[in-house]
Amino acid sequence: MRKLVSYVALGWLAAWFADPQQGRRRRAMSRDRGLASLRRLGRRSRRAGRGAAAHAYGLKQHALHLHEQPKGPVDDVTLARKVETEIFRPADVPKGKINVNAENGKVVLRGEADTPELIDELVRKARRIQGVREVESLLHLPGASARPHA
Repeated sequence: MRKLVSYVALGWLAAWFADPQQGRRRRAMSRDRGLASLRRLGRRSRRAGRGAAAHAYGLKQHALHLHEQPKGPVDDVTLARKVETEIFRPADVPKGKINVNAENGKVVLRGEADTPELIDELVRKARRIQGVREVESLLHLPGASARPHA
């Protein structure tokens, strides 16, 4: 029974393409569709290859630059902006409530933070930044009075 069905399908396909009125058009359309599919497959594979190469390059660059390269001394404004960039990166940090100042490598954090854990995390992140010699935290919780600057 299976052979019969396959022979009938093969005969129908041959008649479909060998039809004297429409066969030439059907053969041309089938050829064009097949070639278009091959072109699309080639484009997709090239795109996937470029994506894989870019991803591998990014992993290599990440591995090469795990630690920041030592740089010369930076001025106070640059250091303060660098600290701000690092500590304000997460979305949950209250950017408008914290002020960052730097003077001769000493960074002073002033303002209000929501939790004691956030205060500790901000101070820890500021200490890890290249060029920071000391961090003084004047951060306080909402409703608590601010400590005076020493």
